[in-house]
Amino acid sequence: MSNLQKRIIEELHVLPKINVEEEIRKSIDFMKAYAEKHSFVKGFVLGISGGQDSTLTGKLAQLAVNELNEEAGEKKYAFMAVRLPYGEQADEQDCQDALDFIQPDQIYTVNIKGAVDASVRALADAGVALSDFAKGNEKARERMKVQFSIAAMNSAVVLGTDHAAEAITGFFTKFGDGGADLMPIFRLNKRQGRQMLAHLNCPEHLYLKIPTADLEEERPSLPDEAALGVTYEQIDDYLEGKEIPKEAREVLEGHYVRSQHKRHLPITIFDDFWK
Repeated sequence: MSNLQKRIIEELHVLPKINVEEEIRKSIDFMKAYAEKHSFVKGFVLGISGGQDSTLTGKLAQLAVNELNEEAGEKKYAFMAVRLPYGEQADEQDCQDALDFIQPDQIYTVNIKGAVDASVRALADAGVALSDFAKGNEKARERMKVQFSIAAMNSAVVLGTDHAAEAITGFFTKFGDGGADLMPIFRLNKRQGRQMLAHLNCPEHLYLKIPTADLEEERPSLPDEAALGVTYEQIDDYLEGKEIPKEAREVLEGHYVRSQHKRHLPITIFDDFWK
């Protein structure tokens, strides 16, 4: 194992193997402890996309809220699931299946199409024409903005779905889906998340489906692996300390180096990044 691989694994806190029940407990206790420490917190907010990561995070959040309420002896906390389609979502049935599995206390649906399109038009009027890729990031940031608004009106905090296989590549939008308050599944890779969902009796099609950010209109439902140029199996193997093909390793480490700024708070004069 190279020094860089070792450093990445340590930075992202990935274990080569997990005890599924312990990791489920760890995420639930993390959210419970945060709520109990901060008296202003009355719940958690999360956008549900119908994919593996939000399904897992949402289920863990609802389990945490259920335990908090049981221990408080009253309905003190709530988990709020948010549907955030841009127009009509192709895999909407998966989203509904995820909600059925999670059983959230509250469901909000906010169609972001009007807000995103208005922003794109306003920028165009100012002489800034967004590319399809940049518009995709606009969608991700609008979704996070909505979640923070809902959280503000419900004394809640926003959950994120970032995990190690996503963090290593920087495959998230800066100040979009990467801008949450809490990251309950940070440390896990993709296969570990699947293991946890299987243990929680999640419908298989929700965690066996091909992962896609689905932000680009010119390349709808583009698989993450096609966008990244490396497979999640290779990413997971790398994060577990295993050897992967040289070409895949170079692609993956290239993503890591280029995306370091995404995994860092806004840079100040005291940081090394600007020197």
